[in-house]
Amino acid sequence: MLMPEALLSTMGLEAHYGDFQALFGISIDVYPGEVIAVIGANGAGKTTLMRSITGLLQNKPDMVQWRGEAIGALRADQVAHRGLAMVPEGRQLFQSLSVEENLIIGGQMGRKGPWSLEKVFELFPILKERRNVPSTALSGGQQQMVAIGRALMSNPEILLFDEISLGLAPIVIKSIYDALPAIIGEGMSAIIVEQDIAKALSVSSRVYCIQEGRISLEGAPETLTREQVSAAYFGV
Repeated sequence: MLMPEALLSTMGLEAHYGDFQALFGISIDVYPGEVIAVIGANGAGKTTLMRSITGLLQNKPDMVQWRGEAIGALRADQVAHRGLAMVPEGRQLFQSLSVEENLIIGGQMGRKGPWSLEKVFELFPILKERRNVPSTALSGGQQQMVAIGRALMSNPEILLFDEISLGLAPIVIKSIYDALPAIIGEGMSAIIVEQDIAKALSVSSRVYCIQEGRISLEGAPETLTREQVSAAYFGV
């Protein structure tokens, strides 16, 4: 059986901050409709990978490919127009704007698709109740919902979550993970960057572990032992 064409691929991706090299030859593939987990300790290079994919950190053109097109040197807005959206670490909402205004900004991309303001409100009803509230008045979990909704409003083909559960209470994390099937159920692919190994493995079809800027393990979660994951994560 032939594999479908990858939506997104990184090809020996290297990334630098000045003279410091953060990624060393990272190669991953994301196929239509699948969830990829990227795990690793703090400083492993997970956020750098997300920034490289989304054009926030530019690289050699062919190191990031979208449907076979080299996009590694494109600006973030050019990458977003092709169908990639990120829920950034720390949410990064527009503090002077209301919940609804933050969401509407996500829709300015003009891409066609299933996600609209009302559909986001169906996914996260609390946001409809608080649609006119400034984003600064929200709890951390509600802010994360706005950040997810804003990304969905651009109707992406791949949604990237950078540290999806960081700093959130367990009950909030559960509610966000409970919403994932409704998101991915629209045919979207996702990359989830997560420090909670169990959560990441529970929702993904494939997992990549990054250690010190290199892939230390990859595979389907059901084929990996706890010992393999622990060794790849901690380097022991």
